[in-house]
Amino acid sequence: MKIPQHIAIIMDGNGRWAQQRGLERCMGHQQGVVAVREITEAAARLGVKYLTLYTFSTENWHRPEAEVTALMGLIMTSLEEELFMKNNVKLRVIGDRERLPHQVDDALRATEGRTAANTGMTMVLALSYSARWEIAKATQAIAREVAEGSLRPEDITEDTLAQHLTTAFMPDPELLIRTGGEYRLSNYLLWQSAYTELYFTPTYWPDFDTQALTDAIADYNQRERRFGKTSAQVQSDQQ
Repeated sequence: MKIPQHIAIIMDGNGRWAQQRGLERCMGHQQGVVAVREITEAAARLGVKYLTLYTFSTENWHRPEAEVTALMGLIMTSLEEELFMKNNVKLRVIGDRERLPHQVDDALRATEGRTAANTGMTMVLALSYSARWEIAKATQAIAREVAEGSLRPEDITEDTLAQHLTTAFMPDPELLIRTGGEYRLSNYLLWQSAYTELYFTPTYWPDFDTQALTDAIADYNQRERRFGKTSAQVQSDQQ
């Protein structure tokens, strides 16, 4: 089975998982952390190189204050060094970090530093992230370079923009999984997902386990990734 080098996940359904069980929404988020641990370990074992998790969007700041506070606290308590060191996983964070509480950002930076030398999978947390924010920031940076005279407008290419995105250090995702039964990207990796294979499952994130990940990868293996070519051209390239 071919393993995608980069898997991105929209971890949806924590709140609904809890509500179906008569629990507070924060309990769903706590159980979601358990799923993060299992999927991180499973992906690392399978040989995935990058696992990008949509942890908190810029739109999530509009949720009730108590829920946002609980989520920020969960982020801090879930940064277990054993998870990263035992599985040789490096942590990276993308998003608008200026909006994060200082103690949360400090904890994230400390974990990034401690895991920087790990050589296995890179876990990327998309925190206070949205694709439109990211593209706007990249455009601003390019505009500054044009104003300074270090870049000519006619030299701006797709690669130029990609190099100014927060994800410039990793390849585009080959597989994007969304749990929870919704069929949308919700402002997540819009530029990077131009040719990503999409997989939607009704399973709520707290119930998404190693078998569910394996099923998603098996489905991915049934896809023919043509990138605008015909099937005959793809088959010819593979020979």
